[in-house]
Amino acid sequence: MSDKALNSPLAPEPLPRGLVQIFTGDGKGKTSAAIGAVIRALGHGMKVYIAFFMKGAHPSGEFHILSQLSSVTMASFGTGGFVDPKNIKPEEKGEAERALAAVREAMLSGKYDLVVLDEVNLAVAFGLIELEDVLKLIDDKPKNVELILTGRRADSKLVQAADLVTECLKIKHPYDMGVAARGGVEF
Repeated sequence: MSDKALNSPLAPEPLPRGLVQIFTGDGKGKTSAAIGAVIRALGHGMKVYIAFFMKGAHPSGEFHILSQLSSVTMASFGTGGFVDPKNIKPEEKGEAERALAAVREAMLSGKYDLVVLDEVNLAVAFGLIELEDVLKLIDDKPKNVELILTGRRADSKLVQAADLVTECLKIKHPYDMGVAARGGVEF
């Protein structure tokens, strides 16, 4: 294979029908699966929008590398700390609501083929945003836009509304053995 073939994206073709995908479950790999779909879409010349819910300025490897690509637009929303579902702060709700509004605007803009809502399922489960607002977003999705929703605890109504649902099952995890998240591997 020539160098040119390796460096040239496939010609972009609009999706005849965009679907709704969910990556959920207690296992590792939900965001990684979504980023894999992003890479595939970029290889086909598609435009991508990613909203990171509840992550604030969290320095993830995927954010750093994807921010260098002109076909990807990303926004990170959150206060920067972990959200305590038993003590939700108004600013945490506000950030999640801003994220959902940004996603809606991007999805309806006609600029993007793939829109990713990273950790939106958990934002709904924690009560940061309303389930009905996410369901309305899915209902309002343009025909040719693909949506990917990630995060643990996907609501059964979201699962019902989706076209593809994958559950990442935790069998064993280094966190359980006291191994902290590692840059370049877990974030």
